[in-house]
Amino acid sequence: MNACEDRFEHQRILYDGDAIGKPEDISFEPSNWAAKGALVGEARGRGYTYFVKTGNSDWVLRHYQRGGMLAGILRDNYLWTGIDHTRAWKEWRMLAQLWQVGLPVPRPVAARVLRHGLMYKADIITQRLLGTHTLAELLSQNVLDARHWELVGTCIRRFHDANIYHADLNAHNLLLSKDGRVYLIDFDRSEVRAESKSWKDQNLARLHRSLTKLRSLRDNFHFSEKDWLMLHDGYGTAR
Repeated sequence: MNACEDRFEHQRILYDGDAIGKPEDISFEPSNWAAKGALVGEARGRGYTYFVKTGNSDWVLRHYQRGGMLAGILRDNYLWTGIDHTRAWKEWRMLAQLWQVGLPVPRPVAARVLRHGLMYKADIITQRLLGTHTLAELLSQNVLDARHWELVGTCIRRFHDANIYHADLNAHNLLLSKDGRVYLIDFDRSEVRAESKSWKDQNLARLHRSLTKLRSLRDNFHFSEKDWLMLHDGYGTAR
């Protein structure tokens, strides 16, 4: 991976030079991709996520959007405290680090920051993990067997063993493939933390709350406490 940075007036771009020839060849505007016929889908979460196919590349474009109490006021604006402190730069660099050591994350492609005085807006593009579905999607369709729950637990344990704290560990950010691979996505606000059982237990509890909430909101959501014990089996036996 070849991390490169370029500046264009109020815009700064961080990108993988091995994946992109020139930064001006990439766009962070969904309308530009749509005009080229390269926009192949979208998903709605806190904001919109767009799926792009260009040449032999499949990418995910995500615009940073606020949640919580400030969302209605600031929406997608963040306080500028320097480029290295922007959400896009921090997430891109973390993904690059995790990808390079072989942890199951999407490869980062590019990030953009647009500064406007004391505020900025940001976007990130990552590799699309084709042939995967979120844990939430799969549980809405069918029961998962013990092997898959254990694989989810094993995946989480790998990140915890590396002292990676995922700020939003939930059923939408775990992806599973048909061949049994499990990935973790969306590392916004995530960080490396000092070794501690406390935050790791809290991280797992966040995922449990996510699964329990989805079970209460959706009919036929296939999650039980027995499933959670199977996940713990995978988490406890991972090395």
